Amino acid sequence: MVAVASSSQSLTKLRRRVRLGETAGRVAGWLIVGGIAFWIIANIVKSPSQFFAAFLTGINNGALYALIALGYTMVYGIIELINFAHGDLFMLGTVISANVFVNWLGLGDLGASGLAGLLLSMVIAMIACAAINVGTELIAYRRLRNAPKLAPLITAVGFSFIFQDIGINANGSAPKNWPIDTNLGGPSWNGFQFYQLLLVLAVTIPLLLLMTFIVTRTNQGKAMRAVASDQDGARLMGINVNRTISFVFALGGALAGSAGALWIATHASNSYNLGLRLGLIAFTAAVLGGIGNLVGAVLGGLLIGVIEAVNNGAAYGLGQAWSQTVIFAILITLMVFKPEGLLGSRTTEKV
Repeated sequence: MVAVASSSQSLTKLRRRVRLGETAGRVAGWLIVGGIAFWIIANIVKSPSQFFAAFLTGINNGALYALIALGYTMVYGIIELINFAHGDLFMLGTVISANVFVNWLGLGDLGASGLAGLLLSMVIAMIACAAINVGTELIAYRRLRNAPKLAPLITAVGFSFIFQDIGINANGSAPKNWPIDTNLGGPSWNGFQFYQLLLVLAVTIPLLLLMTFIVTRTNQGKAMRAVASDQDGARLMGINVNRTISFVFALGGALAGSAGALWIATHASNSYNLGLRLGLIAFTAAVLGGIGNLVGAVLGGLLIGVIEAVNNGAAYGLGQAWSQTVIFAILITLMVFKPEGLLGSRTTEKV
């Protein structure tokens, strides 16, 4: 009886500690949210026009991050692979779309014919990047599907360097400025072009809706969800697991190609290591929103884009030199208090 009472008291103390820890975590989380809100309000009060110009720039960049993040989160959601080569696949998308737009079509601006050329170059980049992504899955990732998790991770890093070498040979080792006039005309505010934002959103929003429709409303989407839940069970139900996973890699590659074409249309420059920086930011966006969640990836991309732009361009910001520090400090803080991400669901490890 004494032993049982002692055990009960220890369990009660443990529960109290857990509750205190959860309460402290919530308080710290709300303090961080309050600090960010205070920072935003202070910037709005100091210079509203400067803040909103930075905010719109953040939405523009965040939509691009979201397109790349969608590719990360779709692959991870199916086979739990962090495909670190995805950012460099996006870089190849910029190279392909720029060469099609400038060298093949001979275009240099985004007028009526330029927008049609951009659409064509985007489609070609999407097809090429989808084929490359499916090829990497067929050559390497499929064979390592049942290997220890470190093996496909290292393989992804290896493909990342291979893609960078292709970028160096195709694009040169220095940043390359393409002869493309990114000014779409129309209204502007503090240097921000509204038509440029409309162009990015006109691609990002339909693609997000299309991905959501495929995953939730089609037979292929049901197969994807079944494979993500249990590959062996899906195979017993007659689902072609290899074809389903290849389809996911094709979708991820197509999203990377579309992001590459939009990057060229809005920035007119690229470099062989562009995918490393943007890939890390996009992966951060996927984790921030809840990796495996399509809407979470978009939300994470938009949040990171806005935070980065406000930090760089608003009145009270640390400036571009500290941009990456601000982004990853927020990510680390979120992981401490909400490791599943903003829209992710908490899961337990199966043993």
